[in-house]
Amino acid sequence: MLGKKVVNNVYWHISLTSAQTDEVQEAIAKAEQLADVQADIDYNVIKYDIKGQGFSLLYYQDFFNTPFPILEKSYRIYLEKQRVEKRSYEASLNPPILHRKELLLSEHHPRISEYRELTATAEQLGLFDNPIAIGFKQAWQTLITEKGFQLIGHQFVPIGNLESIDEQAFEPPQSKTIARHLTALTRNNLSAPMQCLARHGFLDGNLSVFDYGCGKGDDIRNLSANAIPVSGWDPHYAPEQPKQAADIVNLGFVINVIEDYRERLDALLGAYELTQQILVVSAMLFNQNALKGQAFNDGVITQRNTFQKYFTQTELKEFISEGLETDAIPVAPGIFFIFKDQDAEQRFLLNRQRSHHNILRLSQRRSTPAQPKLSRNEKKYQAYQHLLDPLWQQTLELGRLPEKNEIAELIELTQGFGSVNKALRFMLDQVDDTLLEQARQSRIDDLLTYFALQTFSKRKPYKHLEISLQKDIKAFFGDYKNATETAQSVLFQIGHAELISSACQKATEQGLGYLDENEALHLHTSLVEQLPALLRIYIGCATVLYGDIEQTDLIKIHSQSGKLSLMRYDDFQNQPLPRLLERVKINLREQTFDLYQYGEEFEPTYLYLKARYINEEFPHYAEQLNLDEQLQALGLFDLSGYGPKPEDFRQTLTDNRWEIDGFELVRSRSIPELDNPCGHYLTYRQLIECGETQQSSGLPNCPKQPESYTALYDLAINVLDPVIDYFGMIRLTYGFCSHDLGKLIKKRVAPKLDQHAAHELNTRKNPICPRLGAAVDFIVEDENMREVADWITKNTPFDRLYFYGENRPIHVSYGPEQKREYVDLIVTDTGRQVPKKRRTPH
Repeated sequence: MLGKKVVNNVYWHISLTSAQTDEVQEAIAKAEQLADVQADIDYNVIKYDIKGQGFSLLYYQDFFNTPFPILEKSYRIYLEKQRVEKRSYEASLNPPILHRKELLLSEHHPRISEYRELTATAEQLGLFDNPIAIGFKQAWQTLITEKGFQLIGHQFVPIGNLESIDEQAFEPPQSKTIARHLTALTRNNLSAPMQCLARHGFLDGNLSVFDYGCGKGDDIRNLSANAIPVSGWDPHYAPEQPKQAADIVNLGFVINVIEDYRERLDALLGAYELTQQILVVSAMLFNQNALKGQAFNDGVITQRNTFQKYFTQTELKEFISEGLETDAIPVAPGIFFIFKDQDAEQRFLLNRQRSHHNILRLSQRRSTPAQPKLSRNEKKYQAYQHLLDPLWQQTLELGRLPEKNEIAELIELTQGFGSVNKALRFMLDQVDDTLLEQARQSRIDDLLTYFALQTFSKRKPYKHLEISLQKDIKAFFGDYKNATETAQSVLFQIGHAELISSACQKATEQGLGYLDENEALHLHTSLVEQLPALLRIYIGCATVLYGDIEQTDLIKIHSQSGKLSLMRYDDFQNQPLPRLLERVKINLREQTFDLYQYGEEFEPTYLYLKARYINEEFPHYAEQLNLDEQLQALGLFDLSGYGPKPEDFRQTLTDNRWEIDGFELVRSRSIPELDNPCGHYLTYRQLIECGETQQSSGLPNCPKQPESYTALYDLAINVLDPVIDYFGMIRLTYGFCSHDLGKLIKKRVAPKLDQHAAHELNTRKNPICPRLGAAVDFIVEDENMREVADWITKNTPFDRLYFYGENRPIHVSYGPEQKREYVDLIVTDTGRQVPKKRRTPH
């Protein structure tokens, strides 16, 4: 098959399709019909899985004129299932790119030498040293810059000392990430309610905090260490401290330890009375431990003789809302915010629906406004760039032009341009109108989500609207009535399964999650704000019941059943196989949810194929995708559904001499037991203790290098097992040979060539046999060994095979060189063995 081979896939440009086999051409024709696409219009590259797992039709922008073309869209085709998975990368900040494109073309292509020269230069610069990390635009551009070069046409040009890097070069996202909490704050040392406050930006030092029931004062110490004004009171640990009013009052896990209902309510009312802006209330939720203990009142007495009242989320919300006669807002399981300031509440609810990441995306797509057409304007823009860039950023955040009282640098802009309106017009002349339109639509989606959730939560209408919200309504909807009616019409659509299913399909085409065969959409929570308003509202309804989704990792939208699942994993971002810690299943129709926690009683399951649920803009995506593809290529696991149990997964990897190191799948570095299976039929001991010299000497003969055991395993799986499957059990006459055993064998051995030493080292720490791999000699009783040898050469990926006679053992190896050398050792009249190569079938 012509093209560029990568693992189990072959890539080629459509110009080579006619040179492929008739079977392949027929499959591509069927794929075109199924996906309704045309070559050169919808795709120009084919990615073909040689193992028959499906193939992809890819479209790279300006394939011939771009040195490293960017992938614009792809169609993953499964002919047997009659399924097409479409993906667009047009809006991606970090799309895949194509290297070595000359390998996808005919040797006779007119520009082949130009492309080869480009690749050769990239190799000389060391750009291909780590191929896993360079498959996406951001890492590739960063690497070129780090090497001190820039791309101009199909040439790498050094960046001189006085040259500036191209303004369009990649700028790491971290530099423009919108801070949502005080970075100096050590959130991991705070209680869950305090972490919620920090996550939403309330612990920035501008608001005072009072901890009502502070216990031993851990939160107080941590907040004080971060220069946040804080005090507290506790009836047991700090009874002498005064109860005092504060902007924020925390009633953290207090009401659940009070056995008397009246006292419980008094604590709630007392904390609320001290609150000036926000009251935070938290309590224990019903879980699998809730039934442990002796029943008492509406809770249990624990083994430590303490009282615990386990609430359901709905029960806790009702207790707070009815007790305080105001609405409690869930921010996490068992944690609620109660606002005394309605403007602050509106700002909080609006901010939860604001698409911060979308604004960041628009900013990065053009980090500075477009170059003006006239040089005079260019000079003016450069003179006032320090004012115009923040103004443009604010415009993108608002999705509309800011009004005078919203502009911080009003006086400076007026002085520079004569009026604010002239400054705004000048700014708009320098930028891409489509970016503002995208920001406008994103903000409309934010507001539709906000108003729809106001309706879903049955929250009482505010007597007055926060001032910035009034301006948004006027700009985007005309009036409040139109805004709420539009939002309600979208809200009512979440009850239509076909609309949710269609929205899920469109989301996955934009790289926002994975759509399974049951039409459920799985995606990481960081992708939610990029979803269309309908799905954001669907998910947002869960926040009314559950709280913020930001502390979870994965979301599963059950498009047909009106349900939503939220999953939290152990270090999701940095683990290649995150362990499930908590799962919440929310029934939107019944407005209930079930909480499942994993750990002691229930073993946390692994999340397999994690790259499906994130996309190319997520940290470690390239490494994760590479690992996922390697695991699938092994063919050892059924990774559909939930995949294997963790214990079975680990054991299977170990048995097959693999392990996971970070995001890499590597060969095992452990030493197995000698009686462990080596392949399907043999053990390591049989391959190590099988020679006459070893048996007569009693020498342990054990390999010292883990790689030697791996080489023996690979030999067994790839050569010996297939032989045994076909001919029956073999008799080993010579197997692994250690350095010490080799000293005892005097005749007809060539340790530097025969591969019996596997990966063992000599006294100079160099491989005894540079060919590496492993070898054995064996015979099959009652079989013509010529037939056995011929069968091996036709049906296995052997390295070297030496044939000594029809009734004598053969020597066969498996190794990295894959030489496929078939040699007859012919005995001459003088008794000498003369090698003669035979033709090997391919």
